[in-house]
Amino acid sequence: MIKDKSIFIKNIYYMLSYAFTTLNQSNFEEVATEEFDNMHDLFAAILSKGIGQQLKQGIYREYLNRTEELAVVRGKIDMPGTIKNRIARERVLTCEYDELSENNFLNQILKTTVMLLLRQKDVKAEYKDELKKRMLFFANVDTIDLTSIKWSAIRFQRNNQTYRMLISLCQFIIEGMLLTTEQGEHKLASFVDEQRMSRLYEKFILEYYIKEYPMLNVSASQIPWALDDGVGTMLPVMQSDITLAHGEKVLIIDAKYYTHTTQVQFDAHTLHSNNLYQIFTYVKNKDTQFGDKPHEVSGMLLYARTDETIQPDGVYQMSGNKISVKTLDLSCDFKSIAVQLNAIAEEHFSAVVV
Repeated sequence: MIKDKSIFIKNIYYMLSYAFTTLNQSNFEEVATEEFDNMHDLFAAILSKGIGQQLKQGIYREYLNRTEELAVVRGKIDMPGTIKNRIARERVLTCEYDELSENNFLNQILKTTVMLLLRQKDVKAEYKDELKKRMLFFANVDTIDLTSIKWSAIRFQRNNQTYRMLISLCQFIIEGMLLTTEQGEHKLASFVDEQRMSRLYEKFILEYYIKEYPMLNVSASQIPWALDDGVGTMLPVMQSDITLAHGEKVLIIDAKYYTHTTQVQFDAHTLHSNNLYQIFTYVKNKDTQFGDKPHEVSGMLLYARTDETIQPDGVYQMSGNKISVKTLDLSCDFKSIAVQLNAIAEEHFSAVVV
């Protein structure tokens, strides 16, 4: 459990701000200064501001195909339908035409997410009132089945790029917080689940270093296997969470967001073995890339701190490489979080960033 929930919730906002740079715009300044009692209020406030900004820019519309019985021709005539009408002695034409409409998939996702938040008892009335005002502009937009949304199929193009952050936030809310009651109704959980928070945690750390340390090469890069014969059929992809690099100096960070930061066996606390094997594999394969050139490749497991008594913390020398284990305290104010992240960069790249 988090000791100060309001501080933790505020830090979720800052994490989202780095993950989605749109939140750094001036129209979200009020959200940054507000105090939130629960996560629902935070999401309601962000969506209200974001949708309001989108309405100023113009609600997204796209051409949708319609088929309708009309007295005059519109678009092209559907001959089979029109013939049926004539047989039935109906003096109308069956027409197919394209209509520019706001009742499209992106707006349907927005409206469905907002309606979900409006049904939550713990969302403050002021946020509900703001969202209801926004929804007046979505009167012609349908709601959809939350479980039918195929997020991977959504594509953004020039005309709807401004929806990217809003839709990503909707996905975060719906996938991470959606529960189904015994009666089949949908409601939101109090906090996002571990998997969704883990993705946000990784994205936040990556984007923080990209923004705050432009002098470093920051990426979520793939690491090739160091193979003797070059044949890597069926080997899994080694995808790092965060890689910081400058010249021949590299730090590979694996960001971990767990309810329990250590594993316990026979009352002994140890590091999650799979995590340690993974970071060691990343480091050794990256190290091999440099060959005989002078270089330094290190690895780090960066856990989100919990309230557990024992927290992982240590530095280990393994086959010529430094592997460190640290925790990042998310329950303090954001300036303190930044100090912790800065210390990591300064420790490994002191000649460049200090």
